[in-house]
Amino acid sequence: MRNNKLWAAFAALTVLAMSAVWAAPAGAQIGTQIPEVTAKPPMYSYIAVWNIPRAQWAGMEKQSAAARTMLNRAISDGTIVAYGFDENPLHDTFWLAMSQKKLQSMLDQFQKTGIAAAPTPAGAPPAPASILVSRYYNWHSGTWENAYVHVGVYKLKPEAPADAVDTLSKNFFAPVLEKMLAGGAIFEWETDTYANPKDAPGTFLIAYLSATAEGLEKAGKAVQEALKSHPQEGRALDFLVDVGATQDVVVRSYAAYK
Repeated sequence: MRNNKLWAAFAALTVLAMSAVWAAPAGAQIGTQIPEVTAKPPMYSYIAVWNIPRAQWAGMEKQSAAARTMLNRAISDGTIVAYGFDENPLHDTFWLAMSQKKLQSMLDQFQKTGIAAAPTPAGAPPAPASILVSRYYNWHSGTWENAYVHVGVYKLKPEAPADAVDTLSKNFFAPVLEKMLAGGAIFEWETDTYANPKDAPGTFLIAYLSATAEGLEKAGKAVQEALKSHPQEGRALDFLVDVGATQDVVVRSYAAYK
């Protein structure tokens, strides 16, 4: 998959840049024209995969309408700052809030309707949908139908420093994606880790959303340009990231951001 190769290369570049990152001021290795990106207050995300009994499938459209009503009310009153869902909203729904308490209150509303999130089978690896936390993010307000959502899931090696994700976010991922946001290629980006590190130790996610395939392609080209601006070193990729554990997902989604 081309996106997978691209983001694997992107991860490789971040590893390559680490010696410069730790030795130079933030943003220096990217170029002085890009402003320094600093951490923001934590933002929490919940991605729910719903377990809907077969007997309720006939009422799916009614439940979908009810879900959208709840989410619109929550974004209007400030309980959440964003939400979205794919082609089947009650099977895959996400929402973002500025506190875990507000995040949980939205889940409580869903559960009161009789729909519960699907449990993880015994012995299965942690699902890619759980409570995530981000300190590097940005978005434009609005709603988008059939947006493109790109998520790269990465795994750090055990020897990686404790602040590796923070350093990668601040000095490489954030400046590139912030530039894409400012230019309109994407309308949201974030880097995430699990709020409870025990859920998936060493795992971090890079996500961005685009309104169009052209925007997605433009973001990809920006990554390629960043790659060209740095020398390649064969063993750099192995320094922080376990490339074999990388997952890459692109889905279509409805998304609303306050």
